[in-house]
Amino acid sequence: MVVVSPYPAVDIPEVPLTAFVLERAIEFGDKPALIDGPSGRTITYEGLAGRVRALAAGLTARGFGKGDCFAIYLPNLPEYAIAFHGVASVGGIVTTVNPLYTADELAFQLEDSKARFLLTLPQFLDNAKDAAGKAGVEEVFVLGEAEGATSFMELLSAGLDAPAVDFDVHDDLAVLPYSSGTTGFPKGVMLTHHNLVGNIEQFLGAHAVDSSDIFIGLLPFFHIYGMTVLMNGGLRSGATIVTIPRFDLEQFLELSQKYSTTRAYLVPPVILALAKHPVVDNYDLSSIKLIMSGAAPLSGELAAAASERLGCHVMQGYGLTETSPVTHVVPDDPAKDKPGSIGPPIPNTECLVVEPTSGEELSPGELGEVWIRGPQVMKGYLNNDAATSTTIDSEGWLHSGDIGRVDSDGYFFLVDRLKELIKYKGMQVAPAELEALLLSHPQISDAAVIGVVDEEAGEVPKAFVVLAGELGEDDVKTYVAERVAPHKRVRVVEVVESIPKSASGKILRRVLKDKEATTR
Repeated sequence: MVVVSPYPAVDIPEVPLTAFVLERAIEFGDKPALIDGPSGRTITYEGLAGRVRALAAGLTARGFGKGDCFAIYLPNLPEYAIAFHGVASVGGIVTTVNPLYTADELAFQLEDSKARFLLTLPQFLDNAKDAAGKAGVEEVFVLGEAEGATSFMELLSAGLDAPAVDFDVHDDLAVLPYSSGTTGFPKGVMLTHHNLVGNIEQFLGAHAVDSSDIFIGLLPFFHIYGMTVLMNGGLRSGATIVTIPRFDLEQFLELSQKYSTTRAYLVPPVILALAKHPVVDNYDLSSIKLIMSGAAPLSGELAAAASERLGCHVMQGYGLTETSPVTHVVPDDPAKDKPGSIGPPIPNTECLVVEPTSGEELSPGELGEVWIRGPQVMKGYLNNDAATSTTIDSEGWLHSGDIGRVDSDGYFFLVDRLKELIKYKGMQVAPAELEALLLSHPQISDAAVIGVVDEEAGEVPKAFVVLAGELGEDDVKTYVAERVAPHKRVRVVEVVESIPKSASGKILRRVLKDKEATTR
């Protein structure tokens, strides 16, 4: 049974992303668009639009234009939006990178995306230069000044007008975030201008955000959830976004109180802290009227606990990088919430629940894989037709890899995942990537990685290793930690005699998960 959205359909304008997001920037004028939370440094809407135009001219003067790729390796700062939209406005493609990535992880994404330029901070410059050298990046820019890199301000001082760009919004890419999809190493997710404009309109068609709202900008802009819902959705609506470069609970609370934030887009580990940490009682969070959770499942019990403590509606939505990302969201109205539900499909979105093996359509209440179809579905994976064809079928249905059910009211509930990604605090960790790294150690002969339940993080990576020499569990953890971003670190290690595999040699992670569940 095809489930359609209960929300009214929205009209999606045939315009490029930046023109859409900043359409009302002059109207909003000197209203703060972005505030750097720790310093109070502010960029108004008019100032943002002017800097975006200046950057577009500066990029054009350097020969950067339509189809070229620009990597942003930054934490949340007001300049993120300037860089993002300056690139997008000249037809460039933005690839957003986790600022905690190691040089090797960064180099992989830079090389795969064929990024010409890279923007970072001086404190990340060693990794940036190392990776840029390996990937053939032409120029590295920094916010501020640093030896061996060009100041970002040089791109804003060209004093020229950027030429008009002829966009095909259905085909031209705006953003290239990286996702592991259902399995394997990270893949570039090709999102067009129409995908992103559409998803912003769809989300705002389900949630009543307006220019009176003040967002707390904790959710990372490099992540599709923070990029679309928080940064671009907020700017389209005329909201003010208070950015936080890294998570610190007390700073988050202090800034939420100081700026009287009205909406917080978060992930379950932060909501857990809001529900349980004693320091929360020291702050006045009464201005917050809604908290939305995404990127990982939020239990009805945790949502209720946070809601009761803070006196606001705590609900959740759902999406994937491959869907720009939002596909489901609980209504703003608390009376229409259902504990544990991700809500109904958003406007212009269809969903199916199917039997995973046969693809047979299932009825309400039956568990199966959730399929999604709508204008937010990606163009495909970069240079990977095989992965694209296994994710999007010939009828345009994206196979999410998530197991769930739909009730008689059209609300969806997720219960498990077909895919084997580990979700550490909402961030994706690919077991295959960690397994490959473990196997590069001369004293590890075989390895498998699964996610195990953790109250704070949701899941943490656990490694099962077969040793070929003397090696302690802490040695294994250290080996991985020195080579990956913090969210990918192996937190638990178990030495085993063998790794269970199928006849074709595929690791039977389900066997390990069942064993782990029995042990616990």
